[in-house]
Amino acid sequence: MKGKKIIWGIIFVIAMLVIAGATCFIVLHFFSDNDSKEYIKPTAASQANMAENHNIDWNKLHEKNKDVYSWIYIPGTKVDYAVVQPPKGESDLFYLDKNLDKEYEFAGSIFSERMNKKDYSDPVTVLYGHNMLNGSMFATLHKFKQPKFFKKHKKMYVYQPNRRITYKIYSAYTYDDRHIMNSFDFSDGKILKQYQKSTLKPKALDKNVRKKTVLDANSKILTLSTCTSGASNTRYLVQGVLIKDERTN
Repeated sequence: MKGKKIIWGIIFVIAMLVIAGATCFIVLHFFSDNDSKEYIKPTAASQANMAENHNIDWNKLHEKNKDVYSWIYIPGTKVDYAVVQPPKGESDLFYLDKNLDKEYEFAGSIFSERMNKKDYSDPVTVLYGHNMLNGSMFATLHKFKQPKFFKKHKKMYVYQPNRRITYKIYSAYTYDDRHIMNSFDFSDGKILKQYQKSTLKPKALDKNVRKKTVLDANSKILTLSTCTSGASNTRYLVQGVLIKDERTN
């Protein structure tokens, strides 16, 4: 009897270790966060001035990874990250599960594909980020489903060395999972115009659109794309139109 109790005790301990290991894996797998905050220089600026003085340490960023070409920040959300684009020879999805050290990390990085120019001059630029359970990466974009939040938070910012681009957030909605850049030829004026109209009048039930937004042939749209919970065939999009492009110190 004592022998059986010892055996069952050993089995129980092993089972608990397996469960603990699995739990740890799940936590790391789904709650990992590619933290970019270490690249923001300490500053005495208030939160209200963060948009104007983001103090990004570009030298430190580029020492770590030369694929970093910009930074995105949205007040009221956790979106405050470096943006990368994979170099030639790598898959466009390289950073889907890679951090800034180019090491595997489920959270991946915020990234664009090579079909978009790095200077944000395309009619439509798309940035991708995971919908993480801990609210990191692009998860808090879903806050724009709330009409009050959407109404209050009107801007998002993209930074590059000596440059700040301000976008007015004008539309947020659930969309299908088509690849936007491959699905529309934005060099065709008619197609671009039709697409712009579709972003102003999306069919989604959870849509929020800022009234009196005007888009034309010269408009520069920034689209942020993330997954939706419980559906593999849809994406949640937050879109902004460029309203200010300025040099910074």
